[in-house]
Amino acid sequence: MLAFSFSFPATAWALTGFGAWSVVGLRGSVAALIAAAALLVARARWPSRSDWAALAVVAGGCAVGFPLLTTLALQTSSTAHSAVVIGALPMATAAFAALRTGHRPSRLFWAAATAGAVIIVGFTLTQDHGRPTVADLYLFAALLICAAGYAEGGGLARRMPGWQVIAWAIVLAAPVNLALAAVALPREPVHLTAHALLGLAYIAAISQFGGFVLWYRGMGLIGVARASQLQLAQPLLTLVWAVLLLGEHLTLAVPLTAVAVLTCIAITQRARA
Repeated sequence: MLAFSFSFPATAWALTGFGAWSVVGLRGSVAALIAAAALLVARARWPSRSDWAALAVVAGGCAVGFPLLTTLALQTSSTAHSAVVIGALPMATAAFAALRTGHRPSRLFWAAATAGAVIIVGFTLTQDHGRPTVADLYLFAALLICAAGYAEGGGLARRMPGWQVIAWAIVLAAPVNLALAAVALPREPVHLTAHALLGLAYIAAISQFGGFVLWYRGMGLIGVARASQLQLAQPLLTLVWAVLLLGEHLTLAVPLTAVAVLTCIAITQRARA
């Protein structure tokens, strides 16, 4: 969660030197090199035939779709606003996990998770004068496909090492990301700066790979639905980085919404699944 909390500020930095499509393509391509090297060094076995469909969902949701949609959103949306909107991801993940596995968390769990989602949706509509922006639509689409990837990845992490789940997914998505980079780089402006390179390096090595290694390991140990609720704290951390690293100014509604969502974490973590 801590690693992921830097993702949006790092993406904003990357966007100062690269176009959105270039950022996504380069991010995925560099991450694929790291993932492939890790798999080779570990002499990892190929996934079983039955696991490739789930890995494709992880690849589409976490290695292509989420990075692309959130990067497009961050072109016009602030980091703080985007972080709060994506705070609905735990609710979506829990819902996908319940539908996928047939497990049913308790009513208190669902009530608290739903409350967190409602708070975030209400915040979005209030900030946008009752009408979601194009950036918000990107963000809502991103959280849905990422939730599917989280749910499938968490299930895979129960029968194969969590780091291999994301590594194979990144490698599977490599052709798409390589094509994006090849097409976008000649067509989008490039301004190499320290911030742009640092941001790109972070989202490739940590946001795309390293953070997921820990995340899927955790979901494999405590379950997808319960682990997903821990991510409700991520928006609050990202708000701190948005102020300290990007100099963004927050309205009172932003921290109040984040605190309200954090309250939902405490409830969901005490609720029995």
